Amino acid sequence: MAELIWAPPTDPAAVTSLIAAATKADGDAPIGENVLLHLSEGDNLQVREGDELVGFAHLDPPAADDSRTAELTVHPDARGRGLGAQIVAALIERTDGVLRVWAHGDHPAAAALAARFGFARTRELWRMRRPLAPTDVFEPQLPDGVRLRAFVVGQDEQEFLRVNNAAFDWHPEQGGWDVEQVRLREAEPWFDPQGFLLAVDAEDRLLGFHWTKIHHDQEPPVGEVYVLGVDPSARGLHLGSALTLAGLAHLRDRGLGEVMLYVESDNAPAIRVYSQLGFRHTDTDVNYSR
Repeated sequence: MAELIWAPPTDPAAVTSLIAAATKADGDAPIGENVLLHLSEGDNLQVREGDELVGFAHLDPPAADDSRTAELTVHPDARGRGLGAQIVAALIERTDGVLRVWAHGDHPAAAALAARFGFARTRELWRMRRPLAPTDVFEPQLPDGVRLRAFVVGQDEQEFLRVNNAAFDWHPEQGGWDVEQVRLREAEPWFDPQGFLLAVDAEDRLLGFHWTKIHHDQEPPVGEVYVLGVDPSARGLHLGSALTLAGLAHLRDRGLGEVMLYVESDNAPAIRVYSQLGFRHTDTDVNYSR
């Protein structure tokens, strides 16, 4: 008999193991990086059968509009017992306003569960990929007076935040960052300031950035266009394409054979740029709302 417990995970390694098992079975990680970086915030739901963690969900703190966002997973060996439905029912009971739930990979089982509980499909996040080869040539064209340099820890955080929050003021996850969001990622084992490329002017003022990431936990490792942003005041300089190419060159030089990125499905200008650079839509994360 499964027991549902609202409590912080006492064994983070068990959560990591559960996510790894679900990822292997589904091909997509069921819980995103942002949740794992903020487990101490919001509410955590553990589903246990004896000493075994067979399910897990995280519910973010209420947003300004009282909505809450959740992500969840059930161990592949424990599926087919109704545990997913029990988790969703518990999330609904715990939420006073709008509840949003991410389904990574757009799996039919998630769609069926969403329909059962009256959730609507309200947002889609595309994953796009392209191969990399040692012979690939990337030649970013920078405007006069603009140069690229690597991010300097302890120096560039505030300038990055200024540009990031201006570029993504519309974005529910990427906008509104503070320095703690940066520090958390600087402490991650994948963080490499040499792969955090900044486009600056003659006065070293930040105009745009391309923060790359390498997923060493995948076999073979995969590169990522982690965050790419341009200061609204620098739009029209075509920095987006130049920064993308510079990041691809960096990942190529690290020996990566593939690179991926996330983009909102309705961001037609960004999708057009990425498609011209050889990226293709491979799968979709869906946000359901109730």
